[in-house]
Amino acid sequence: MATRLGVSLTVLVSLTVLFWLVPPSPADCAERGEPKRVLMLYSFGRDFGPWDEYARTIKAELERQSPWPLDIQEHTLLSARFNNPGPEAPFVAYLSSLYSDHLPDIVLSIGAPAANFIQKYRAQLLPSVPTVLTAVEERLVNRANLTDYDTVVSVDSSFPAFFRSILQVLPETQTIAVVIGASPLEKFWLAEAKREAESLEGRVAFVWYPDLSFEEVLRRAATLPPHTALFWALMSVDAAGVSHEGGLALRRLHAVANAPIFSFQEAFFGQGTVGGPMHSIAGTSEATVRAAISIVRGQKPASIKTDPIKFSPPKYDWREMRRWGIREDDLPPDSQVLFQEPGIWEQYRWQLALIAAVILVQTGLIGGLLHERGRRRLAEAESRRRLAELAHVNRYSAAGELTASIAHELNQPLGSILTNTESAELILKAASPDLDELRAILGDIRRDDQRASEVIRRLRSMLKKAPFEVRNIELNEAVREAVSFVTTMSEGLGIALECRVESSDVQVSADRVQLQQVILNLLINAMEAISGVHARKREVNIAVRRSGSNAEIRVRDTGPGLPDQDLENIFAPFFSTKPQGIGMGLAIARTIIESHRGTISAENQVTGGALFTIRLPIVRESRHHPRP
Repeated sequence: MATRLGVSLTVLVSLTVLFWLVPPSPADCAERGEPKRVLMLYSFGRDFGPWDEYARTIKAELERQSPWPLDIQEHTLLSARFNNPGPEAPFVAYLSSLYSDHLPDIVLSIGAPAANFIQKYRAQLLPSVPTVLTAVEERLVNRANLTDYDTVVSVDSSFPAFFRSILQVLPETQTIAVVIGASPLEKFWLAEAKREAESLEGRVAFVWYPDLSFEEVLRRAATLPPHTALFWALMSVDAAGVSHEGGLALRRLHAVANAPIFSFQEAFFGQGTVGGPMHSIAGTSEATVRAAISIVRGQKPASIKTDPIKFSPPKYDWREMRRWGIREDDLPPDSQVLFQEPGIWEQYRWQLALIAAVILVQTGLIGGLLHERGRRRLAEAESRRRLAELAHVNRYSAAGELTASIAHELNQPLGSILTNTESAELILKAASPDLDELRAILGDIRRDDQRASEVIRRLRSMLKKAPFEVRNIELNEAVREAVSFVTTMSEGLGIALECRVESSDVQVSADRVQLQQVILNLLINAMEAISGVHARKREVNIAVRRSGSNAEIRVRDTGPGLPDQDLENIFAPFFSTKPQGIGMGLAIARTIIESHRGTISAENQVTGGALFTIRLPIVRESRHHPRP
């Protein structure tokens, strides 16, 4: 029994010791939620481009894909920032004191200086910790010092290929100015770039800026000769020993440079560089994270082989292309153009569609209105033509009523001419004709002839058919001339015709013939109203006077007046108070007056008789001068 108990205790102790000595598997860690410690070592600093973009992307992708919680520790190799690095022993001692008791599960070095530092001090710092040397140029990888704990994710840069891409998109380029710093890493790349640029001798000239402060580089970049391109290699430390963050330095250069800037570092794309073939940060980060997770899961680092990552297909910044006149036709066939600003249609598609719809509707409405306007003008023209024809017919009707008066006016001068002619013949038969008497007779004949001619002229002017023509006329004169037509008629009817006008000229805008026609109609109607009754006073009065901004023509008579029930319809077409009338005279008169922007009205006077009033706007004030 004691023997069996001793064996059981021995087995239990052995299992306990084995449990503490054998590390748990990754799955066990995941189940227990133990974090994985990741040490990230930067070459220049977490804010120094282009490595900051590599580090940010790798860190984000690692946190996304990791099945374990992560404890990421970040450190910067400050000595890489200086032209003449000082001793690294203090930094080594610092890291050693941090991780002597708690080694990280994996180390990620970003950039060549950090990779060289890890390889140099591995035995002293992290002898058995797996390491991924990433974002390091293939030419800077010290493969002789790689151990079984190391794997490399490198990039491969080809300066001739990139310089040829510049010449392809800007074929007139004569000079390439290379902006590069003075740190040990940048001096290495300066030598490499110069060596590889020899293959382009005779095609393009190179200018190198390694021995200048960045301020001097900015001054020179502002005054570059035509057909020059700038190549942004690296500017971490300038010749004056001043450290520069890559992105900020590039933006300063872009603000003053008078030439396009090119770079194969994708981290700077979109910050002022034109573009071209570049190292893919996403591709490098994906390969780095894939290797890191495989290592943490137990795969040996030395067994993970990754081919150097070459330039990805070229991509270009549309904004810089437009600035420097680079055509898309000159880009390589597999190029991608980014940052292209959407056109106004893409930006405001719905707004423009709505505006276009509104414009189309408005265009249709305007077209319809213009069509209606044209039709209305045609109708107005036709209306004026018909009015002119009706007015012409109405004037012939008035002339018929004035036939006796016109005949009387013509008979008087013609009879006088005949009498004077017979008298002249008798004088001429005498033995000694009286020449003075003959001269007097000839003067009478001339006077009577002019009187007859004037009657015929007035008649012709009234009967002529002419288009409606509005012009400024003197109203007093037009009224007097109209009254002269009916003077003989009023005398024959025994009616006193009185005409009173203003003492100064009154100018109105009117068609003279049509306005006189209206006045004649009113005068004839007034005389006919008196002639048909036995009135105590047989008078017709016409007067012209001013009333504010209007001129008034008032025609009165002493007849019986108008029936009250007819006042509202007196100007209606085909309405007449005469037994033989057709009812068009006053209707035409109202149409004529309204076409002159005037009014005509009728009323009965308190003292008896009718009163017709015409109101027309005065076009201008006349100079007052009394008439004799």
